[in-house]
Amino acid sequence: MKTLILPLLALALISPAAAQTKKKPRPKPKPPVATKVEVPILPSADVARVAAWVAGSGDNRTLPYTIIDKNNAALFMFDGKGKQVAAVPVLIGIMAGDDASPGVGSKKLSDLGPAEKTTPAGRYLAKFGLPVAGERVLWVDYSTSVALHPIPADAAAKEKRRARILSPTSDDNRITFGCINVPRAFYAKQLRPGFRRKGGYVYILPDTKPIETVFPRLRTVPPVG
Repeated sequence: MKTLILPLLALALISPAAAQTKKKPRPKPKPPVATKVEVPILPSADVARVAAWVAGSGDNRTLPYTIIDKNNAALFMFDGKGKQVAAVPVLIGIMAGDDASPGVGSKKLSDLGPAEKTTPAGRYLAKFGLPVAGERVLWVDYSTSVALHPIPADAAAKEKRRARILSPTSDDNRITFGCINVPRAFYAKQLRPGFRRKGGYVYILPDTKPIETVFPRLRTVPPVG
């Protein structure tokens, strides 16, 4: 009997918690979270041609400038010396077209017809001016109410503007009434500081007219490539 008592006493001395302790299975490693691959925005041949002309001729008068490619819904920003400092996607007017309709600047947005919702092409001296909805904007052409500004908060969800500007193609980037929408971070960190003091030039490439018609001086600059 003595030989049986000792093992029983030993078992009794083991705490219940220790007896019930089991090794927990190791959690399975989570699959890596997919991250968005940033695809560089490259300038088209027309953008490169306009950039070469502006930098070579000093047409920007030492001011910063942007070149907006409507066909590819992209904006390229340059400093006063002609060095490219940014390239971002943009949202532009719903309709293709390179001219602003007469009197469009004096109309309410709700009164604009489909054909009037265009982003006109041309060369503009843009400056910050009167606020819209409490926020100063960069007026590209005040007379036709064309401004360059971040995506409006009230339109971001309703019209999926943020999703449109982040999409990999430019097919869904025509959504505004004529203004040019840019990413908010780019506007705050690069565009506004660069254009705030003296403004700058905005060159908007055409999507229906020959480029030499909009920028006649390009006739002296051979096509790139």
